[in-house]
Amino acid sequence: MSSPSKKAKASARTVAEVFAKCREEKRPAFIPYLTAGFPKLDSTVDLLLALEKGGADIIELGMPFSDPLADGPTIQKSSFEALANGVKLEDCFRYVREAREKGLVAPVILMGYYNPFMNFGDEKLIDEAVRSTVEGFIIVDFPPDEAPSFGELCRSKKICFVPLVAPTSTDRRMKMLGEQTTGYVYGVSLTGVTGSRTELPPDLPKFLARIKKSFAVPVVIGFGLSTPEHVKQVYDLGAEGAVVGSSVIQEIRKFEGDHKAQVEALEAYVKKMMSLC
Repeated sequence: MSSPSKKAKASARTVAEVFAKCREEKRPAFIPYLTAGFPKLDSTVDLLLALEKGGADIIELGMPFSDPLADGPTIQKSSFEALANGVKLEDCFRYVREAREKGLVAPVILMGYYNPFMNFGDEKLIDEAVRSTVEGFIIVDFPPDEAPSFGELCRSKKICFVPLVAPTSTDRRMKMLGEQTTGYVYGVSLTGVTGSRTELPPDLPKFLARIKKSFAVPVVIGFGLSTPEHVKQVYDLGAEGAVVGSSVIQEIRKFEGDHKAQVEALEAYVKKMMSLC
């Protein structure tokens, strides 16, 4: 197995470096989600670069799946279209390598469902992440019993293991995951699927407090965030980062069929989303 290029290895920031920088600048980390292979198979690299150029701190790259139960209709549709385009897990790693060669420095977290990752094989998955400078993984439906062994494998290769916790997560589950987590923890702001909302849940402060009791790593909040006000709100409540997904996909769709316009729109979109922070 070949090693990452010197250029890629030297240029990629770590998640820890990103959060340290954001703390110093007294602002949240902005973390957009992008479906790999959407809208076209060859769109992803340019869109990754556009997100970073606009100011994205970390990028979650979604591996499409045929049964994305946690996703709302916007991301589900983008996932189905990407699968129809023929995207594979290997493509996700390739996109990151190619983006690094073109100057991408933001950490990329590969997000997806367990089945494709399991079929790829845990050790092969981690080795390919190292080779491709993928910083870590979010596995939406990860079986809790698998967390200790997978988390240990990630730590051994300095790869982030980022769990999802929801308002329905028990304190016991949070504590167990807190012992395995590296990088950051993703707090799901509401019970339900992804998608833009007009308002964030009123019990979000209480939920954030629960997460912080069990996790020593930064906490980011996602699901439902869609405006600059939402980004500022979660930061003011104590979260270290904000994740936005569905509205990223919606922004791309505004310029369907015009790749250049999509690239320009994403750069402007990130700047707008961070305008209040």
